[in-house]
Amino acid sequence: MLDTGRIIEDRSLRDRLSVFENRTDAGRQLAAPLSTLETIAEPVICAIPAGGVPPGLEVARALKAPLRMAVVRKVQVPWDPEAGFGAVTWNGRVFLNRSLMTGLDLSEAEVNAAIAKARKNVAERIEKFASGREEPEIEGQDAILIDDGLATGYTMFAAIEAARAGSPRQVVVAVPTGSLHAVNFIARQADLVICLNVRTSRTFAVAQAYEQWHDVTDQEVQELLIQARDMGLL
Repeated sequence: MLDTGRIIEDRSLRDRLSVFENRTDAGRQLAAPLSTLETIAEPVICAIPAGGVPPGLEVARALKAPLRMAVVRKVQVPWDPEAGFGAVTWNGRVFLNRSLMTGLDLSEAEVNAAIAKARKNVAERIEKFASGREEPEIEGQDAILIDDGLATGYTMFAAIEAARAGSPRQVVVAVPTGSLHAVNFIARQADLVICLNVRTSRTFAVAQAYEQWHDVTDQEVQELLIQARDMGLL
């Protein structure tokens, strides 16, 4: 492990592909450095659904910490749902990447429609995954935000800003994989970033870090939450 003060990475995994079997395996590997940090005293695991829930459950299990949903949805580019130009968070805040929007040449109507769609999805996920509990309840505690990877880092940036509003003791971001650009960006926002597999390639995809990759379904998330409830983590 390499600890630069604000970033912890596994240098043996730098620029490697297919380093995790799946998201569950990634969560187990992520739990190892987290469990040794003396600076974390009262962790609350805040998983970003859907992809962050499998690793988040493994970290919560290892740290014997509560698992909460940190619902954030990207504001989608109308003609490319996989791309986003902003994010909406669980507490209703909207973050827009203005520099990216300039190049997209979006109309006001397109922007408003995309934001409305993201807001609706956030509300649906809060009801479905968090039983209507909007806030992850992190006041005075160590909020550990978990997702399956950082591509641009903008969704995580929005999650950090939303988490700060909950007055945690500190905000830690823990992800299995991330682009170097995104990791550096997020390290300027969070108190600490743990990213095991940092990749410097200009062409970055989160999926490349995993041997098995698929979009996590709502049913899978609900099954994982049942497991977490049975373990007393919810």
